[in-house]
Amino acid sequence: MSQQLMHAFFGERSLTKVAGVFSGRAQAEQAARRLTHNSGFGSDQVKVLEPLDGDWTRADVLSSKMEPEDRGIWSTIIRAHVLAGVIGFLLGAALCLVMWLAGQPGVRSTPGIALVAMTGFGTTFGLLVGGLLSMRPDHGHVIAQVRQYLRQGRWAVVAHPDNPEQVASAESTLKDGSERVMRTL
Repeated sequence: MSQQLMHAFFGERSLTKVAGVFSGRAQAEQAARRLTHNSGFGSDQVKVLEPLDGDWTRADVLSSKMEPEDRGIWSTIIRAHVLAGVIGFLLGAALCLVMWLAGQPGVRSTPGIALVAMTGFGTTFGLLVGGLLSMRPDHGHVIAQVRQYLRQGRWAVVAHPDNPEQVASAESTLKDGSERVMRTL
């Protein structure tokens, strides 16, 4: 998906998360400093997570550091559903038109009912796709992995890049000295 198309569906400024896992606090803080000083990240784009953040009682802390754009998430939910629903509606209408032009007897005999049925199914499937997009399963997987490492006593640095160049920069910076680097799509 192109960057512009993705931003049409998603309301968050940062669509990708890049996380590096470190054995200690000093290494994690050093990596965070490298990101903010050398890689052009703002301090709001880089979060350091400590082992305590992986505790279930601190889920709100982990959530705010991993997904800091609350307003963007709600915008994603609305945008993804509306846009995918409209696309589904249009595809249903186009399918009905194609079947009508092809002379399909069921559509030719009751075009109104066929149009309502096909646009209804198209809209429903579009809304389901919008729901899937707004769930962001790629984010859930990375968050679960980071939590697991934190619960093992490790530290993590999470970068929230705004563009493909920052994604590449975050990956290369976090690879230096980390045990593992993970990223979302």
